[in-house]
Parts: sequence; structure tokens; C-alpha cells
Amino acid sequence: MRLLLIEDDDRIAGPLSEGLGRYGFTVDHVRTGSAGLTERAAAPDLVLLDLGLPDMDGLDVCRSLRARSAVPIIMITARGEEADRIVGLELGADDYLAKPFGVRELIARIRAVTRRAGAPAFTPAGSAGTLETPEPQRPSSGARKLGPLTINRRTREVHLDGRHIALTPREFDLLAFLAEDPGTVWSRQQIMDTVWDPHFFGPTKTLDAHVAALRRKLGDPAWITTARGVGFRLTVPGGPVVSEVTG
Repeated sequence: MRLLLIEDDDRIAGPLSEGLGRYGFTVDHVRTGSAGLTERAAAPDLVLLDLGLPDMDGLDVCRSLRARSAVPIIMITARGEEADRIVGLELGADDYLAKPFGVRELIARIRAVTRRAGAPAFTPAGSAGTLETPEPQRPSSGARKLGPLTINRRTREVHLDGRHIALTPREFDLLAFLAEDPGTVWSRQQIMDTVWDPHFFGPTKTLDAHVAALRRKLGDPAWITTARGVGFRLTVPGGPVVSEVTG
């Protein structure tokens, strides 16, 4: 399947093109809306369109593409507001994916859009219809107790001093990952690869935002410390008291 990627940020476009290529896609990349509208090298099977382009608004590109072609369009953009999504879809986009995102999610969207368009479903190379990415090894049951903090992987619940701490799914995954080996410094890339996606595309500031949220909810920033220039580690304020609890 041939994709046209209209994206001005090479930090995203390069790894994204490489990642999609590993799954069997052919990606033609242009950096401006005008280049996307004048692209004549090959008619793409699907367009991946960024909205924040340097020469024109991606919404105008979408409008122009739709006026002359029925090619499926997936918008990929940092604009996550509902109004932008609605306008994009009303102009003819088939789907809308907000940055940051992982390549597995993007491929799932591509396959869904092509099915809706009536084209044969694309099967990523070597996937046998699924996107196979090794999952991290985690204990299958029970809870881990770190001082006053209890993390139950089976029920996905967290308690601190007996008080339930409400976490988002990603916040829980991040905390559970760090808690696997308290005191160990995990690099930002290790954390992103495991908690997010090995083919994650977008700013790693999303990790900092989740760490900040966890520190706030745990009530003490000392729970997650920063190893400057490397990553993060989980520590137990007052000393490491770690045990596995069954049930």
C-alpha cells in the first residue's frame, strides 16, 4: 500500500516513514501542503495529513484533496480539540489521530479506513493479520507492597496508606513498571518502549506529564525521582520495604 505523508517535522516524519516501511507500507513524504497537492509521482492509496503545515492550513489541504479525489485521508496532528476534529471530518477526512500516537494504532486506523472505503484490507508484512509486539514480562497476579503503597496488578488498583488512588490506565502502567524494580533507573526510551509503544511517534514530554501527575496523586514527589539526563526511578520515601502480597 502506498501512503502519502504530508508532514513538515522531520523528527516525526523520518521515524514514522521507517516504522511504516517495516510493516510493508511504501511512504512518499512531502513537507508542505502545496507539495502534497502537486504530488504526481504516484497516486497514493491513502493520505496521512498533518494540520500544522508551514505554507497552508492542513484543513485547506484536506478540502482541496477531497474536491478532486476520493482517496482516504487520515489527519495526524497535535490539535486535539473537538472543534478541529469536527471540522476535519466535515471537510472529508476519514479519520483523525491526535499526536502523540503509536504506529500500531495508526496501522489499525489505516486498516479500518481502507475497509470502510471498500478497498482490500491491508495486512502488515509478517503480521499474519495482527501486529505482534512482545509484551513486557509482568507478574500475573497478586499485589506489590512498597512501604505504604500497594499496587495490585490483577485489579489495577493502587492504595496509599489504605486510601484508594485513582489513576488513568497509562498512569497505572507507568507506576507498575517503575515498581517492578524500585531504585533502578529506567531510561526515558526504556519507559516509552514498554509503557507506550516501541514505535511511538510524538514528543516524549508526555512522559514528563504522566510523571508529574503521578507525583501529584501520590502526594510526595520523592516517590519518583529524576536521574538527570537518563530517566526516572521509583523510590520508597523512608526506606524500601517491598513485598509481594497474594490474592
